[in-house]
Amino acid sequence: QICLSLVKLLFYLAHSPLGSIVLLDFQPRQFVMVDGNLKVTDMDDASTEELSCKEDNDCTLEFPTKSFSLKCSTVGKCEGINEKKNLFNAYRYFFTYLLPYSAPPPLQPLLSDILNATGDLRYGINETLKAFEKVLHLYKSGLYLQKRPLLLKEYISLKGFRTVEAEDYKCWPSYSHLGCLLSVHSAEEAAAICSSQSQCQSFIVTQQRTWTGRPLASFQSSPTDLIPDVNAVVYIKRSASSGERL
Repeated sequence: QICLSLVKLLFYLAHSPLGSIVLLDFQPRQFVMVDGNLKVTDMDDASTEELSCKEDNDCTLEFPTKSFSLKCSTVGKCEGINEKKNLFNAYRYFFTYLLPYSAPPPLQPLLSDILNATGDLRYGINETLKAFEKVLHLYKSGLYLQKRPLLLKEYISLKGFRTVEAEDYKCWPSYSHLGCLLSVHSAEEAAAICSSQSQCQSFIVTQQRTWTGRPLASFQSSPTDLIPDVNAVVYIKRSASSGERL
């Protein structure tokens, strides 16, 4: 969410009515999340000036660990230097820390592609935004789940019940520090996650939603302590409890 919001912001800066705007003091402390959107808190160090040049050799974009050679345009300006400076700073301060842990395993190669392409400045802001929106579409639609074995049939469903919220086993990246609370597309994906975790014996798809509209599923190591809830369904591994006992 943070990276996508940042890319949308940089896309606007690259195509603003004033021209391409560069953030000269690009630091994480310069940004704040407001209603799920990243905002710049200080525009004092923003500039629309692009580096003047006579030849390509005048257009070197330098960072502490890397440098890039850009083209000198026919009007004597280094092409896209403001956009590329913003984008590489987004890569070094945000993408490298957040993207590797931001999606289910099937989508992680796509995020790695974005990471590598922005780190080498092979992508401009237009291509970067398009790549992020593709990942978001796959994530929200559940299309990345195709060709997976159906595992929900290995679970018994108890409608009208939910489990008591209590501290349980931990997982990454959980939305709760008390246990394992993950975003899922459906009960089928939750079943696949539970089946992949040796501690998991049951799960419930909660009414909570993430910023993408996906529900959160709570995974537990024990199917005990059930309480009535007309809006809930508890899924229990068949191997954890027999139908007769239930």
